[in-house]
Amino acid sequence: MGIMDVRPVDAASDVRPPVGAGGTSLHRFANPGRFLRMSEVVLPWLIVPAVLLTVTGLGWGLFVAPADWQQGDAVRIMFVHVPSAWLASLGYFGLALCSLLSLVWRHPLADLAAVEIGPIGAGFTALCLATGSLWGKPMWGAWWVWDARLTSVLVLLFLYLGHIVLVRAFDDPVRGYRAGAILALVGVVNLPIIKFSVDWWNTLHQPASIGFTGTSMDGSVLWPLLISALGFTLAFASIVVARLRAAVMERRIRGLLMARAGSR
Repeated sequence: MGIMDVRPVDAASDVRPPVGAGGTSLHRFANPGRFLRMSEVVLPWLIVPAVLLTVTGLGWGLFVAPADWQQGDAVRIMFVHVPSAWLASLGYFGLALCSLLSLVWRHPLADLAAVEIGPIGAGFTALCLATGSLWGKPMWGAWWVWDARLTSVLVLLFLYLGHIVLVRAFDDPVRGYRAGAILALVGVVNLPIIKFSVDWWNTLHQPASIGFTGTSMDGSVLWPLLISALGFTLAFASIVVARLRAAVMERRIRGLLMARAGSR
């Protein structure tokens, strides 16, 4: 990020490729100006399918899919809860990946991407916990239980919030980025705990209905769930790209102002 801090970020900037193994393959994405051009083309292709798939999946799941024979219509919360849960973990994996790119290869956009992923991932994690509580109340008779799955997802929310606070806690942004990256990588250990908690411990939360070997869900429920999950995923990606574009342009404007002030 040091290059971006001392000069304007534009399409012609000669940002050096990330060093180390894999630097050559990452070089084409290391130039913020190139990222702005590419993302301008990609963003509409993310937003439109995201809206269409999310509306289709939620409409199908909430109004067309059959009610569960045990849970009744309460099961429809699943079409929001499950995609949010998937993206809570997937978003943190993306946050950790950006942190790895930052620490190892010093990728110029990795720190900014991690900063922008954090609030979005925290939002989806909070949505997962909220919808889980709404679903748990009629099923378990309580809004919250200290179940292994629920507790590990709550820890995930705290990791997101900790990263958001930590990257903004230093006067030197680079120190904040490094501290946040270390926290993100340490927190990765929580992801397999979330995934396998229902298998490792005796919990109230039901086991996974979709696995690598198949699914126990009927197609009338599975398809709207998958469509909704894909729509949520594209929406997540759209928000991240839009926020990252705004962050890069903010840096670009700041660099231009600094350059103009220094030339006076």
